[in-house]
Amino acid sequence: MEMRKVGPPALGEQVADRLLDLLATDDAFRALFVQNAKAAMEVAGYVHADESVAHPAFCYVVTNLAAKEDIARDRAKLKAALNSIQDFVCPRDMMGA
Repeated sequence: MEMRKVGPPALGEQVADRLLDLLATDDAFRALFVQNAKAAMEVAGYVHADESVAHPAFCYVVTNLAAKEDIARDRAKLKAALNSIQDFVCPRDMMGA
């Protein structure tokens, strides 16, 4: 029996790096990410090439984003999560307390 992945694809190294850079430094981008993750991901360079699979933005619904310092500190862990098999939840370390 073939196993099918349900969630969206991994972001890729460059997009994950840019996304984390902006989340760790740019207040306007952080506000955009909370309001419209899809638009924010496009700003970070994500191109959604296959409309038959879920857009990763649907997994990144965050109402309380982690502090910039926390994102910078946990960057390696977050990058690994953004580039691994995705499900439909935001990486826990991206959310604030």
